[in-house]
Formats: sequence, structure tokens, C-alpha cells
Amino acid sequence: MLITELKSKETITSLASGKTFLIICHGCKEVSFPEKEAADLAKELGAEGKLTGSITTDYICNPENMKLRLEKHSSEIEAADTVLVCSCGVGVQTIAEYLDKKKVYACCDTYSLPGGQGVTPLEYDCDQCGECYLNLTGGICPITACSKSLVNGQCGGSKNGKCEVDPDMECGWERIYRRLEMVGRLDALKCPTQIRNFATDADIKK
Repeated sequence: MLITELKSKETITSLASGKTFLIICHGCKEVSFPEKEAADLAKELGAEGKLTGSITTDYICNPENMKLRLEKHSSEIEAADTVLVCSCGVGVQTIAEYLDKKKVYACCDTYSLPGGQGVTPLEYDCDQCGECYLNLTGGICPITACSKSLVNGQCGGSKNGKCEVDPDMECGWERIYRRLEMVGRLDALKCPTQIRNFATDADIKK
């Protein structure tokens, strides 16, 4: 099981620069999701004139369902400078992969709890590690996409774009670099590594 929690208002405001499209996933039954807070966020962004549109749905980690829903809002998404996603890390990665030319940002952090987790048909994984790195790495998780879970860049051991630990696996940090380059965010790599607040995770589990 896992808990999905909205990031701080200040963080979300900083992400919603220019016009934005908002995607809210209520999640699977195994996920505790802040539905009211997400709805309030949509109302606030709408009142400020920042939204080009929004959708609220379940299971955005289901690619077929998600594709059909997003196609209905293609013009609104195209008009947006950024896409904000309220979901666990799997949902954010799914949207970032599909909208690979858009700046996609996570509005939530995800914390793990003992028990079962919802099943996704995709290979994306969320390590449920608390303060999320996805906004620094173009919607690709360095914890799960890198065999060594490096958060400070490529190790130097990859060859021809493949991981030295698993030759059948793409180097996660090469994927991150290509994604950031595609959306014009290579400057994000200049930022110092985000130090995770593990005390936050411990508080959630109490």
C-alpha cells in the first residue's frame, strides 16, 4: 500500500509557470490519495486563469485508457506550457513518456506502507521513497531507472547507452539527459542534488 500526498503550495505554484494542464488521478483502491486537496488545487489554478484544461480519472498508469482520455484534450494540452500531474510516481512517468515533448511535473510525493500495491501493466516503477526526484529528472525516476539508484548523474560505466550492471537495460541517466534536452530543461542538471528528508517518510509511517 502507499500514500500519495500533495507537495507544498509554494512548490506547486513554482511548477505552474505560464499556462498549465492538470491531470488528477484518484488512484487505485490500494492508494490513499488527497482527493479534496487536488480538487481545491484545480479550483485555485482555474480561478487564477492558469489552466488550459484538466481531467480527473482513475488509473492513469493504464496506457490505453490514458491515451483515449488525453486525445480528447489534445488542443488544451498543446496550449499548455506545462502539465501538472497529481498521482503516484508511476502515473507521472506514464504521462511524461506519452507527452515526451511537454514539461511534465509531479504535484505529489509518495510514501510506502506495508501491504499490497496497485498493479500497472507498464514497466515503470515508483520506489515510494518520499520526496520525489521526478521534477528534477524530466519525469524519469533515477531511483528505479538506474541499477545503482544514482541521484547525482551517470556513473560512467555505461556502454552504447546500456547499463554496465544489466546490458539489456538502457542507462537511466542517458534517458534522463535525452528527455531534459527534448523539453529544453538541461539547466536542471546544474542544480545540486536534492537531499531527501527521511524524517518526513518516518512521520507518515507512524
